Amino acid sequence: MSLRHFTPFFILGAAAALPAADPNPDTPVNQTPIVMSPVVVSTTLDTAREDIVPSLGASTFKMSSVQIELQPLGANAGFNQIVLQAPGVAQDSAANGDLHVRGEHANLQYRINDVLLPEGISGFGLELDPRFVATMQLVTGSLPAQYGFRTAGVIDIHTKSGALANGSAADVFGGSFDTLKTSFESSGTADGSGLFLDGSFEHNGIGIENPTAGTAPIHDATDQYKTFLYLSHILDATSRISFMGSASVSNFQVPNTPGLDPGTSPDGDPWLPGTFDSAGLNEHQNEQNYFGILAYQKSTDALNFQLAGYGRYSSVHFLPDPVGDLFFNGVASDVDRQIYSGGLQADASYVAGGTHTLRWGAMLLAEHLTADTTTTVFPVDADGDPTGAAFPIVDNGVQHALFAGAYVQDEWKLTSRVTVNYGARFDAYSSSSDRENQISPRVNLIYRPTNATTLHAGYARYFTPPPLENVSSRTLALFDGTSNASAVTQDDPVKSERSHYFDAGISQSFTSRFQAGLDGYYKTARNQLDDGLFGQSLILSAFNYRLGKVYGVELTASYTDGAFSAYANLAHSVAQGKEWSSAQFLFDPTDLAYVQNHWIFLDHDQQLSASGGASYTWKGARGGAKVYLDVIYGSGLRTDATDTLGNTIPNGGTVPGYVTVNLGAERRFDLGGRRVITARLDVVNLTDKSYELRDGTGVGVNAAQYGMRRGFFGSLAYSF
Repeated sequence: MSLRHFTPFFILGAAAALPAADPNPDTPVNQTPIVMSPVVVSTTLDTAREDIVPSLGASTFKMSSVQIELQPLGANAGFNQIVLQAPGVAQDSAANGDLHVRGEHANLQYRINDVLLPEGISGFGLELDPRFVATMQLVTGSLPAQYGFRTAGVIDIHTKSGALANGSAADVFGGSFDTLKTSFESSGTADGSGLFLDGSFEHNGIGIENPTAGTAPIHDATDQYKTFLYLSHILDATSRISFMGSASVSNFQVPNTPGLDPGTSPDGDPWLPGTFDSAGLNEHQNEQNYFGILAYQKSTDALNFQLAGYGRYSSVHFLPDPVGDLFFNGVASDVDRQIYSGGLQADASYVAGGTHTLRWGAMLLAEHLTADTTTTVFPVDADGDPTGAAFPIVDNGVQHALFAGAYVQDEWKLTSRVTVNYGARFDAYSSSSDRENQISPRVNLIYRPTNATTLHAGYARYFTPPPLENVSSRTLALFDGTSNASAVTQDDPVKSERSHYFDAGISQSFTSRFQAGLDGYYKTARNQLDDGLFGQSLILSAFNYRLGKVYGVELTASYTDGAFSAYANLAHSVAQGKEWSSAQFLFDPTDLAYVQNHWIFLDHDQQLSASGGASYTWKGARGGAKVYLDVIYGSGLRTDATDTLGNTIPNGGTVPGYVTVNLGAERRFDLGGRRVITARLDVVNLTDKSYELRDGTGVGVNAAQYGMRRGFFGSLAYSF
C-alpha cells in the first residue's frame, strides 16, 4: 500500500508521558526486573518529546520519508522542492531555497527534533538534506505560544535516529545538466545508544536558476558537500541525551546572460578600454554552514521537559568578476558575511488533572555578524560618467543581536469534543541599531462535532524581528561621488514587524479513503518585513513597509485506496504593503515616491498556487514497484508594470503562469536479509515547459530566472 497521504489536520490531545512505576508489594524481592527494550524506550521518548510542544489549533501538513521518496527525485531533491507539495507554498528560486508560505517572504522557522535551528545567511545553498528526515511537517496559521520570531510557517523535522533500524545504504544519482551525486547513510543501536550518519557530494551544471529561456545555463556549475550526524544515549527509562550536528560547503558559479549592453562603463571608455562579452563573466559564491545541538530530555508521569543548547556558524562569500562587473555595472563588490549564533532553549509540559495540560518554556539566542565588503568603483561627475580610474572602497562592519522569548499556555479540554489552547509569550530583541519587545497573546479553539469533522479558529499576535544577516550595514557617505552612490540617502533602521493574525478552518473525513480541508487566514501588520536582492550581490537585504496585509484561503484533499493514492492543494493569497519605512536608499526615487502613497503587491505575491499528485504501488514477494506523478501550478510572481501614462507601477504585474509535470518510477529488488537494490527513473518538467519565475524587474529582483527545463535522472541504491 502506498503511504502517500497528504492531509492537513489539527492535532488534539494532552501531553503524553511514560507510565509511572507501580510496584506490586507482593512481588518477591528476588524476581528479575523487566528491562525495557531501548527501541521501545526511544520510541516512547519520541512521542513524549513531540507532546511537549504540539501544534494545537494550527494547520499541519505532514510527510514521512516514504512519502518523500514518492516525490520527484526523492531524497535527492532539494529540501524546498519537498515543501512545495504543501498547500499555500509558492515557488521562487529553487537553488536559493526560497519558499513563500502564505504570502510571506521567508519568515520560516526550522526546528530539528523540536529544537530551534538558528538562521544562517541567506544564499543559494540548501544545507538541509531530505535524506536524514524521518518525518517532517509544515505548521502554519495561528501558532501556539511556543513558536516565536519566525511565524509564517514552522518546518518541524524529526530525524532518523537509528533506533528503529540497523543498516547502511549507498546511492548513486545522476542525469541531465551534468548531474552526479553520491550519498550514503548508516544507522544502528548498541547498549542504549543510537546513531544515524549521512553524507553526500553533488556536482551539477544548474546550481542557480537559468537567467535565460535556454535549455542549459552558461557558467552555472556547483559542487556541494553535506553531512549530518545524530547520536543519542538512553540514560534510563525516562531520560536520554542526544546530539545533532551538520556541515555543508557549497560552491556556485553565478550564471551569465549573453548579449548584455555595457552600462556605466561603455565599450571604448578611456578608463576601461576594450570589449567584454557578458557570456564570459566569472562571478562565484561560496557558502558554508555548520551547526551543533546538544539536548537532554526527561519524561515522568506528569512532567515532560527538554533542555537544549545550540551553536551555529554560517558564511557567504560573493566574489565578483573584477573587470566584467565594472564594465557592465560600474561596480564590483567582494562581499564576505559571517554569522556566529549560540543559544539555549527549554520547553516543558505538565499534566494537571484530566482537563488541563500546562506548557511553558524560554529561549535565548545571541548572534554576531561580521560584514566585510570591498567595492571597486569609478569616480563619476554629476551626470554619472566616469572621470578617473577605478579604485576600491573598504566598508567593513560588525553587528550584534540578542533574541529572547518566554511563553506559558494551557491546553484546556472543556469537553471530549472541545479544546481551548490559550496562552501568551513575551519576546525581546536587541541589536546594534534597535531595541524592541512585545507581549503576544495566543488562543486556539478546536471543536470536533463528529469523529469525522474538526473545526478550528484562532488568533495570534506576532513579533518578528528582522534577520540580522540581512540588515545592511552599508556606510552611504563612503560612496558619494562614485558609480555606487545611492540616489536616495535616507536609511532609517529596519524595525521588527508587529502583526495580528486570524485563522479558521475545517477538516473533514468524508470516508475512510477521502479527506478534505478548507482554511482561511488574514493578517494585518505594522512594519511589514520584506527582503530583496539589490545590486550585484546575491545576499538579501531587509526592509519594512509601514503597513502590510496578507490574506488568503487554502483547499486540500487526499484520497487513498489500497495501492493507489492521490492528493491536491489549491491556494489563493494576496500580500500587499504601503510606504517603505526603512533602508530607503535601496530604492529608486520614483518608486519610493509612488509607494509612499499607494498599496502595492509584495514581489513574492502569487495569487494562485496549486500542487497535486498520484502514486501506485505494487508489492511482490521479491520486491515491488512504484509509479508517481506530480504537478505544480503557479499564476506567476510579481513584476513591474506600466500604466496608461507610461508610469512604472512597482510589482504591478506578474510573469506568465505555468504548469510543470514530473513523472517517475521505482523498482525494488529484495536480495534477502537487509540487502535491497532500488532503481528509479525521474523525469522533471516532462513537457519541457519554458517558464519564467522572475523577469528581472520588481522590488528587490536583480535578475531574470527560469525554471528547469526537461531533465532525465536516474539512481541506483544498495541497502545492506
